[in-house]
Amino acid sequence: MGALVGLGVGLGLLLVWSAFASPRAPRRTGRPAGRTTALLASAGLGAVSPTAFLAGSLSCGLLAAMVVQAATRTPPVAVVAGLGVGWLPATVVRARARRRQRELAEVWPEAIDNLASAVRAGMGLPEAVAALAMRGPVPLQPAFARFAADFSLSGRFGESLDRLKEHLADPVGDRVVEGLRVAREVGGGELGRLLRNLSAYLREDLRTRGELESRQAWTTNGARLAVAAPWIVLAVLCFQPEVIHRYASPQGSMVLLFGAVVCVVAYRLMMRIGRLPTERRILDAGEAPR
Repeated sequence: MGALVGLGVGLGLLLVWSAFASPRAPRRTGRPAGRTTALLASAGLGAVSPTAFLAGSLSCGLLAAMVVQAATRTPPVAVVAGLGVGWLPATVVRARARRRQRELAEVWPEAIDNLASAVRAGMGLPEAVAALAMRGPVPLQPAFARFAADFSLSGRFGESLDRLKEHLADPVGDRVVEGLRVAREVGGGELGRLLRNLSAYLREDLRTRGELESRQAWTTNGARLAVAAPWIVLAVLCFQPEVIHRYASPQGSMVLLFGAVVCVVAYRLMMRIGRLPTERRILDAGEAPR
């Protein structure tokens, strides 16, 4: 009997300890995500931590600077090369985020049509959303498969929508998720009409944006080529030691510094002038815009 009592007490203490020691779901702090975190999420790289991304970018820059220094023996050129290569991962991730957002914008109308058809057929709202894991467009299926698994485990529609919203990291997805949340809480009698109107609006917006981007593409690509041209010439000069060593002097360093500043300012100005308006993400309750 004493052994049985001791075993029961031990199991009880083990359960109490596990309740405090088990990992808990992270609480929503009400603070907006950092810019690097938001950029990685928009690019579909939410599993990559900002620290790892910044460390990788820094490592690439240092490696490039060491290689160029070993090849040219010109520290100013090595510094410029390191800065350029170190900034390259952020540029690639931004391009990936824009491409992903454009791909999702193209398939959201189809997903909304499927959702409206399921609701009109009498399917429950959570089941209709979960069904998009198989019936929805291919780019959206992983996110809705995760929603279906999460909802089947927790049974909490609102929290599952929050995680779906974080996983998508897409402005259009935010609008759809918030519409579904409101329809669930106050009754979705007009949900079918709301979804059809949203689908028509998204198709019109996509067509208009496509026309603007096609007209803008040749201008922005030409400006990018103009900014990159001097540095391509500098990379070619690295194969001529007697020329590239001139940049090791104070005058050469000033030329490189001035050229880098002018290129950065011109590129940022070009991107701001040619930037099309983008939708801002809908913030959760308790968050504040930056």
